[in-house]
Amino acid sequence: MQRRLNREASNLDELKNLVTSAGYTIVAQMEQTRRPDARYQLGAGKVEELATLVKEKGAEKVIFDNSLRTIQAYNLTKVTGVENIDRFQLILEIFTKRATTTEANLQIQLATLKNEIKHAKEKVRLSKRGEQPGFMGIGVYEADVYKETLKKQVHTIQRKLKTVREKRVLHRDRRTELGFYSISLAGYTNAGKSSLFNALAEETARVNNALFTTLSTTTRLLEFCKRKFLLTDTVGFIERLPLTLIEAFLSTLEETVYSDLILLVLDINEPIEAIEKKNKTCQETIDRIGASSVPVITVLNKIDKLTEEEAKQKFELLKDVTKNPILISALKRTNLDMLRQEILKKLEGYIHASFTIPNTNQAMPLVSWVHSEADVKKTDYTNNTVQVVFEADPEFAEKVKNRVKELNGKFETYTPPQ
Repeated sequence: MQRRLNREASNLDELKNLVTSAGYTIVAQMEQTRRPDARYQLGAGKVEELATLVKEKGAEKVIFDNSLRTIQAYNLTKVTGVENIDRFQLILEIFTKRATTTEANLQIQLATLKNEIKHAKEKVRLSKRGEQPGFMGIGVYEADVYKETLKKQVHTIQRKLKTVREKRVLHRDRRTELGFYSISLAGYTNAGKSSLFNALAEETARVNNALFTTLSTTTRLLEFCKRKFLLTDTVGFIERLPLTLIEAFLSTLEETVYSDLILLVLDINEPIEAIEKKNKTCQETIDRIGASSVPVITVLNKIDKLTEEEAKQKFELLKDVTKNPILISALKRTNLDMLRQEILKKLEGYIHASFTIPNTNQAMPLVSWVHSEADVKKTDYTNNTVQVVFEADPEFAEKVKNRVKELNGKFETYTPPQ
């Protein structure tokens, strides 16, 4: 079910993929074009139509692409006689089914509890009117007591996740000491990240066509051209991924933040408009988690489903809107050597540098610029100077060097310890 404005695109196809990934069987679909209604999200007439459809099809649940306020979900449930959930709750259900590690389960619990806290007061108030699907059992609580109970559970989970995160930091520090470059696989969910992981690492990570197959990071050591790399597979991105979920999965997603290179995987078999939209979503998510300065190779996957001419045509259309694109098929192992060479080119050509400039009003714009465009390793401030250690491509490093000279600073390159 989706309610949208005339100028908004339909999201029903993606919603159907999410619904089937959650294990549901779709018996009907419905869409309405209008402004949101405060009581139902839909118009009152459409709600009656929905209730009739639920009864005719024997539906057990109604799933909305729109976010539902607590009162809207309650009112819809009252009219239709079945539970009504929104996209956020659906994604949580999928995550719960896919979670295979303690960390993933804790992260899902955290996201669920934070969402529940936002709606706690209204849920308690409505549940006292009488039990309905999705509101059962809450009426025994007072709102403040229920909210405080949820907050205590959140703090407990956050403590446990902090312990997991500390272990992850230790592991990452150990990798840095060993001198291995770190590569993260990122991309829209179901683009073929796990298939590429298997192809590069010669592993057998779980792969299927369902969304969000990978919820926890998996890291393996790669070796090619006499160099060693650490490759990490991460959770897939999706359009309108709720901020609560990004926050909950921060310890997983931060592997991307601390990597030396991101392989951004997109499915080239999809329509150009869909690829461009998903590329934009991925880039926005990378920015939101603080990884915008990490270099990117865009891996246009699944060329085995296209003719050679179709692949070339799509590449030409995408080369100016994606970062360093390359055509591959993870399934057929096509162009993997080309991808490996591109990885080497990106990482081997990186400049390791540091600069020291006077701590004046002119220093901060330069420091901010470097932070936004390069991989900054360290920033130290004193009363008189600012020192920044960073990695960047040669062209950008040269620009920084020139600016540092203008500010009467000192610029140096260095070789990282191996």
